[in-house]
Amino acid sequence: MDRFPVFLDLHGRNCLVVGGGKVAERKADSLLKAGAHVTVISPAITDEMRNTLDQQNAVWQAREFADSDIESQFLIIAATNNERVNAHVAALADKRNIPVNVVDDQSLCSFIVPSVVDRSPVIVAVSTGGASPVLARQLRMRLETMISSSCGQLAGITEEYRDIVKKRLPEEQRKGFWEQALKGPFAELVYAGHEADARRLLDEMLDKYPSEHSIGEVYLVGAGPGDPDLLTFKALRLMQQADVMVYDRLVSKSILDMANQNAERIYVGKEKANHAVPQDKINDLLVELAKQGKRVLRLKGGDPFIFGRGGEEIETLAENGIPFQVVPGITAAAGCSSYAGIPLTHRDYAQSCTFATGHLKDGTIDLNWPQLAQPNQTVVFYMGLTGIEVISQKLQEFGRSGDTPAALVEQGTTRNQRIHIGTIATLPQLVKERGVRAPTLTIVGEVVQLHDKLHWYEPQRHVIASEFSRNTPVEA
Repeated sequence: MDRFPVFLDLHGRNCLVVGGGKVAERKADSLLKAGAHVTVISPAITDEMRNTLDQQNAVWQAREFADSDIESQFLIIAATNNERVNAHVAALADKRNIPVNVVDDQSLCSFIVPSVVDRSPVIVAVSTGGASPVLARQLRMRLETMISSSCGQLAGITEEYRDIVKKRLPEEQRKGFWEQALKGPFAELVYAGHEADARRLLDEMLDKYPSEHSIGEVYLVGAGPGDPDLLTFKALRLMQQADVMVYDRLVSKSILDMANQNAERIYVGKEKANHAVPQDKINDLLVELAKQGKRVLRLKGGDPFIFGRGGEEIETLAENGIPFQVVPGITAAAGCSSYAGIPLTHRDYAQSCTFATGHLKDGTIDLNWPQLAQPNQTVVFYMGLTGIEVISQKLQEFGRSGDTPAALVEQGTTRNQRIHIGTIATLPQLVKERGVRAPTLTIVGEVVQLHDKLHWYEPQRHVIASEFSRNTPVEA
């Protein structure tokens, strides 16, 4: 270990910043946030630094640095654009054993300023010892995605309860109690902003610990349309702390690989007429696993509440008193249309958008066709491949022109994405000609014309136009 990591208490301590540029501005701001008494010495400073110093009642001395300026300082940062001045400041500080940081010169630093994830009182610092500040920032950004913005509130509540727990539980039980609390519903209530409920739950846990078996929790998480980068921060956090994962066919391997590698995995994928596990059995399975005290990740493609049967699952959880959370995901209509360069609404083409399912629970496609055939709107059909002939026929039967542009987005947002451009009338032929397979989203409306101009995601330039399309064929 080349450098000893340490967190300094700067509250009320004198800290000096030599320099007045953008870098010095950032350093002074960080010191002020840590509660330091900051003095800035520089002939000129940025306007933003001037405003910050005025608001914090900090001191700016508009002159060149003098040797006597280091007297009574607890910490010094040299951030001028003059290497000679920076080196001189560092030498003076070293003689008096004052910690000093020289910006962009690791050899002169007695301490390094790390990249910080601030969830006060939780602070996570990342440093490469000055070897690669850019890498440190990239690592810090990854941590930002993993650490909840409410982590500080969680630490605050646990601090409140430390003495209470010490009085109530013997030493050998305290660690187990806090581990159970911090990985279960108590922590999730804090993350969700329900601090009063979290405190009540913590009180109940203290009253019952360790005699009563703890019930688990279910996380109903939307995995999005396929691209792992479209996961939300909250989804990723819950995925990485689950004990068991119950997942669907539409969840890609790359997304599964981002979940806790030690979690038990249970596949319950469903295809048309081929359900690995019937829906009612899935509902019961979630209840059973939670009653075993497990944190259960129910991972679903797209969004759980948009043709994802999430409502049916949480109905069963609620009836059985199982705690649960729902994390929205980017639904296929939004994700696939964006990656296809097809806006769902546009002032010149479509003033509304409707999502419809390609088959109902009873297997029919008995939809509100008069409404779906209305002009000046975009209609997106989920799970519509099997009934594509009926969709094409009914839209035309109820007044939508057969020449209306339409698109089939196959495996949207993934590296295997293919886009097939045609019209309402040619949709069935497109499916046969191109061997289109699920998962595929069907987009109907004038906005499809914009694909040629707005497409941007081309993993393999898989865009195929039908010879029957009224549009000029696009790239193949």
